[in-house]
Amino acid sequence: MSITDLPAVNAALNLTSAILVGTGIYFIKKKNIRAHKACMLAALGVSVVFLTSYLFYHYHVGSVRFTKEGWLRSVYFPLLLSHTVLAAVIAPMVLRTSYLGLKNRLVQHTRSARWTFPTWMYVSITGVIVYLMLYQL
Repeated sequence: MSITDLPAVNAALNLTSAILVGTGIYFIKKKNIRAHKACMLAALGVSVVFLTSYLFYHYHVGSVRFTKEGWLRSVYFPLLLSHTVLAAVIAPMVLRTSYLGLKNRLVQHTRSARWTFPTWMYVSITGVIVYLMLYQL
């Protein structure tokens, strides 16, 4: 594997995170706390691996320019902006929500998760879309 493979790896990690978060939500709705906890901790671990890989890639490659023209450009940049802003916000949200859950502070955990869940899903899914638009289209 070379450094040029990392964007695809990062997209796969984002997709894996989204699947784990979605599965974790499914399990908590079914009152399966143990499976919910396992999925969410796995999603947290995958997200840490993603962030490490992402930072490593951009440290070595720098910024990657979006060179497409037309309507795709007018979709890409607002999507990238919302993704980037929320990606910066989601890390402390995930850490706080995870901490509250691990400490069994379930009222606060649930309240925090109501915001963390959709934000985490958005960032994970738009990360895949940004990858597709930047590297595949």
